[in-house]
Amino acid sequence: MELWRVGIDVGGTFTDIVALAQSGTLRQAKTLTTPADPLGGLLKALDAIGLNWADVSALVHGTTLITNSLVEGRLARVFLVTTAGFEDLLEIGRASRDQLYRLDAAPRVKPVVPRELVVGAAERLAHDGTTIEALSGAEVVRVGVAALAQNPEAVAICLLHAYANPEHERRLAAALREQFAFVTTSCDVSPEAREFERATATCLNAAVMPRASRYLDHLTAAVPPETSLHLFHSAGGMAPPELLRDLPLALAQSGPAAGAHATADVCRTLSIGQAVGFDMGGTTTDVCLIIDGTVTIHSAAKLGGYPVRQPMVGIESVGAGGGSIVRAGNGGLTIGPDSAGAAPGPACYGLGGEAPTITDINAVLGFLDPGRALGGEIRIDVNRARLALQPIATSLGLGIEDTAIGVLDVANAVMARALGKVTVQRGIDLRQSTLVAFGGAGPMHAASLARHVGIARVLVPNASSAFSAFGCVTAEPMFTRQRTVRLSSATWNAATFESAIEELATATRAGLGNAGASSTTVMLLIRYVGQSVAVEVTWQPGDDIQAIGDRFRLVHHQLYRYATAEPFLIDSIRVTVSAPKKRQLAPLIAPSAPASSVGMPAAYRSSQCLFARGKAVATPWYDRATIPAGSTLPGPCILADAWSTIVIPPGATGRSDEHGHILIEV
Repeated sequence: MELWRVGIDVGGTFTDIVALAQSGTLRQAKTLTTPADPLGGLLKALDAIGLNWADVSALVHGTTLITNSLVEGRLARVFLVTTAGFEDLLEIGRASRDQLYRLDAAPRVKPVVPRELVVGAAERLAHDGTTIEALSGAEVVRVGVAALAQNPEAVAICLLHAYANPEHERRLAAALREQFAFVTTSCDVSPEAREFERATATCLNAAVMPRASRYLDHLTAAVPPETSLHLFHSAGGMAPPELLRDLPLALAQSGPAAGAHATADVCRTLSIGQAVGFDMGGTTTDVCLIIDGTVTIHSAAKLGGYPVRQPMVGIESVGAGGGSIVRAGNGGLTIGPDSAGAAPGPACYGLGGEAPTITDINAVLGFLDPGRALGGEIRIDVNRARLALQPIATSLGLGIEDTAIGVLDVANAVMARALGKVTVQRGIDLRQSTLVAFGGAGPMHAASLARHVGIARVLVPNASSAFSAFGCVTAEPMFTRQRTVRLSSATWNAATFESAIEELATATRAGLGNAGASSTTVMLLIRYVGQSVAVEVTWQPGDDIQAIGDRFRLVHHQLYRYATAEPFLIDSIRVTVSAPKKRQLAPLIAPSAPASSVGMPAAYRSSQCLFARGKAVATPWYDRATIPAGSTLPGPCILADAWSTIVIPPGATGRSDEHGHILIEV
């Protein structure tokens, strides 16, 4: 019996699955997500490609469970233990507004833990970890009694300067675990300075622990012991459930991170130096920056409006997916962030949805084939899409088609802002990037969006509709940890620096368990003394303080156009360990149809498509699987597969390569 390695990405609307056999055979499918029964959804996806658990040797799973919990506010009741005198930490925050000029909006999201569920422990550490006030046994007992009185589902512990010395947090955690099933500490979740962000991350980790633990318990019980099980985490690799059970916040960008990983893999294979991954799914659009085949990592992201100080793939998400609901208000057209999701879905799916969505807009513009069943399940009903959009068109005094073009313009503007955040705001020229488009709706919008922002090239990889699942299949065991060290160049001690790296690397390797780790990379976060924001500088074994300083000044000058010789501070160290990678993405993807001496196949249909205001254009449609390698595809034309559509507008030209990728010059 042939065994298969399976990658499954469970999104808000669709679940993607890709399976790779030992012989190199590939299978892929897409099913509607079942939010009420996520495990049932996994089995449904396996059934869609004709496999059962006995066929699966390894499963790598990406999930939106944690992200949805944060966005929807489905969080457990958490009790927070902090240092006495810092009980108002979450209430005070950064004393700034999330939206500076929106006085009608709340200044910021409400604290993860309300003030009445916070207790201060009598203890105090200095910034270097030395003890100012010891934590007594009596104080440990008092804190435990206070926690029991509030009957929380989980407990978070975040003490002052615990990143420098975790002893007090460890003692409190050991005692509280005798009373509570879910206890988490900041020294494990985010061992870094900045108390507000560290406390927020710790509380969020505690708040999702019960739900994540239940899911992982059900998942590990359903998966037979003969099947190796890993989950894709937000730092860009896979890790075993045992590690992520205590650190579920690491799953917050699980699915999008898998798509970013696959994008980086393709960029390395095709020698694309600078790219932006553009993953437009059913609920959100996620974008990320790829430089020299490497995904950028952030350590100060936001999730559900909450700041999180934790290494994560640098992804910007906006609520502009295919299922995002379109509305017309006093301020004009708005898109999302709420979505029609898998149930009831867009109006054109005919599953009960009535509100207009981006998918309905594409149906009105002619970019979806009503004669083709998506995934063999869903047929597009253009009349339902037009009926859903009619109230908005009426309120604007426009025709249906002009309204649809207007919505497309707004969607492009929303997605362009996300592209700008991962490029322009980091000093990167967006126009020099290749837009790598995937997800169910990404290839449909990519050329239009590229023109909107001035990008010249779009790459649509093979199997683009299930690309994040491909990222899961090709994942490697990898984990990342980051820790504040505060080492000054003015008082440099090489032994202390090297010891800090080895200590962090040892702790990170332990997280991978028996997967082994043969590769270790180190990133230094450095700033000038007095600055508040650090820049990332790669460290190579053997680099002394002179080499580190030279590289820091080079990076600082690239970002800010100046650098000085004054002392600097290594604020934090980030260590990533990984196991050997045995799979590359490009060889796995089924090649396109062989080059043909007779050229392009005949179009299987032609329809009137609207690419801009004015007259619709006759547009030929081709089955993507029949496009020979080396084919030239002049626009306008549309390529369709079972679950997605590639739109090549007038004036653009597409070209297929030997791997089935489509490169569009826009």
